[in-house]
Amino acid sequence: MGGEAPEPRRLTRALSIGGGDGGWVPEEMLHLVMGFVEDARDREAASLVCRRWHRIDALSRKHVTVPFCYAVSPARLLARFPRLESLAVKGKPRAAMYGLIPDDWGAYARPWVTELAAPLECLKALQLRRMVVTDDDLAELVRARGHMLQELKLDKCAGFSTDGLRLVARSCRSLRTLFLEECQIDDNGSEWIRELASSCPVLATLNFHMTELEVMPSDLELLAKNCKSLISLKISDCDLSDLIGFFQFATALEEFAGGTFNEQGELAKYGNVKFPSRLCSLGLTFMGTNEMPIIFPFSGILKKLDLQYTFLTTEDHCQLISKCPNLLVLAVRNVIGDRGLGVVADTCKKLQRLRIERGDDEGGVQEEQGGVSQVGLTAVAVGCRELEYIAAYVSDITNGALESIGTFCKKLYDFRLVLLDREEMITELPLDNGVRALLRGCTKLRRFALYLRPGGLSDVGLGYIGQCSGNIQYMLLGNVGETDDGLIRFARESVKLRKLELRSCCFSERALALAMLHMRSLRYVWVQGYKASQTGRDLMLMARPYWNIEFTPPNPENARLMEDGEPCVDSQAQILAYYSLAGKRLDCPQSVVPLYPA
Repeated sequence: MGGEAPEPRRLTRALSIGGGDGGWVPEEMLHLVMGFVEDARDREAASLVCRRWHRIDALSRKHVTVPFCYAVSPARLLARFPRLESLAVKGKPRAAMYGLIPDDWGAYARPWVTELAAPLECLKALQLRRMVVTDDDLAELVRARGHMLQELKLDKCAGFSTDGLRLVARSCRSLRTLFLEECQIDDNGSEWIRELASSCPVLATLNFHMTELEVMPSDLELLAKNCKSLISLKISDCDLSDLIGFFQFATALEEFAGGTFNEQGELAKYGNVKFPSRLCSLGLTFMGTNEMPIIFPFSGILKKLDLQYTFLTTEDHCQLISKCPNLLVLAVRNVIGDRGLGVVADTCKKLQRLRIERGDDEGGVQEEQGGVSQVGLTAVAVGCRELEYIAAYVSDITNGALESIGTFCKKLYDFRLVLLDREEMITELPLDNGVRALLRGCTKLRRFALYLRPGGLSDVGLGYIGQCSGNIQYMLLGNVGETDDGLIRFARESVKLRKLELRSCCFSERALALAMLHMRSLRYVWVQGYKASQTGRDLMLMARPYWNIEFTPPNPENARLMEDGEPCVDSQAQILAYYSLAGKRLDCPQSVVPLYPA
C-alpha cells in the first residue's frame, strides 16, 4: 500500500497447464479444454507447448483442412490425427476454375480415399475440392465409412457418374449433406435421387447446382415426402412450374436455388407456384421482368438472394432489392449498376456478403444503365457497414472509393476487386493511396485479391500492400507493380502471407525466386504471366528443404489468343511452389516439370 514495489512475477513452464514435469492437471481436463479450441492456428500453437499437449491435440482434433493435396501424404496425416471426424482436402489450384489448369494436371482423390477411409474410424464428414474422383473412389469410401458418413461434399470435382452417387445414396443411410455444386458428372439417369429419397430419411442438404444432371420433378416430390428434415435444395435446371408438388411437401425448406423460367413472359404458367413459408434463401434462373413479382410476397423475409443467372435489368434490380430489407447475402451481375447499388445501400443495412459478377461485356438491353464504378462501391461502403465480404467486377474505380471502404467497412475480412478493360479510360490510376487506406482501415482482412490493368498499381503501391497486409493470409494480385524492385519491396513486408497467386505481372523469374525467400510464412505460390525462361533455371534460387518447385514451360506453338483476349492456357509459363512433407509428387503430367526436388 505504501508505494512498495510489487514482487516480480516468477512463472515457469511447470506452472502452465500440463506443462513441465509436474503434469498436475488431469488428462481429462486437458482433453476438455482442448475441445474448446477450434481455430487451427491456435491448435497448432498449443501443440507446440510440450509433448503432452502435442499428443492430446493429436487425439482430440476433430477437423483438419489440407490446403493442398500434395502438401502432406495421407499416411502422415493419419499418424498425426488418428481420430478425425471431419476432413477437407483441396486439389488443383484455384486457376482451374477459370480454365487455366489442364484437365490431366493431377489432384487425384484415390490415395486419400484408399489410405484414410478405413483407418479413420471416427470419420463422419469428407470434403474434396477441385479433385478427380472416380466411381471406384466412391465405392471404396462407402465400403469403409458408409455406415456412419453424414456429410459428403464434392466441390468442383470431376471423374464420377450418377452410378457412384446411387451407391452413396444406397449405402449411407445417415447422410445429412450431399454437396455436388459445379461438378462434372456423367449422367446415367436420375435413379440416384430416388435412392436418396428411399434410403436417406435424415437428409437435410442436397446441392447439385450448376451441374448438367437432369432431374425429374416426381423424384424431387418423393424426396420432399420422405426427407422431412430437408432445409436446403439446390438443383440443376428444372422448370419452376413443374415443382409445385415439391414445394407443397417441402414444408421445412429454407433455401432453394436452380428453378428456371423456361418460358419468359408467361406469368400465368407460374402463378400457382407457392414457396414454403420458411424459405429465406433463393436463387432462380432465367427470371425476367414479368416473372419477378413471384418473389414479392415474401421478399421481406429473404436473407439470401442470388440474381446472377437472371434476365433482370438495372431497373428490375432496383425494384426487387428495395423490397428486401433483411438481406444478409446478395449475389448479382454488374448489370445492377451504380443505381442498383445505391438502392442496396439505402435498403440492405444488414448486408454481410456482396458479390458482383462479370456480366455481358458487349452490353445490351439489360445493361443500358449497368456497369459498376466507384460511385456504386462508395454508396455500398457508406450504407452497408456490416459487410464482411465484397467481391466485385468494376468498370471504373478511384482511390476515394477504396478509401471509403477502409473507412466504413470495419468488419471486412475478404475483399476482391477486378478492374475490367471495357472502358478505354479509367478515372484515376494508379490506386496506390486508395489501396493503402483500405488495408489500413480494414484490419480484420484475411483474404485480399486485386486484379487491375497495366498501370493500376505502381511499385510504391505494391510496397504499401506489403506494409499494410497485417494478418492477410491469402492474396491474389494481377497487373500490379512496375519493376522487380516493387516485388521485392512487397515480399520483405509480407511477413504473415501464407498463400500467394500472381497473374499478368512484369516480374522476372529471378525476382520471383528471390521474393519467395523473403516471405518466410509462405506455404504456397502460383504464378502465370511473367518474364519466363524456357527452362525455369532461375527458379532454383528459391530451392530449400521441403519446398517443391514445379514449372510449366511456355508453349510457343499455342501462342494464340482466346475469345476473351487472354493468351491461350498453355502459351504462358506457370510456376507452382509449395511447402510439402510428402516429397516430390509422382503423378506430374508431361506438361509439368518438377524442378525441386529433382
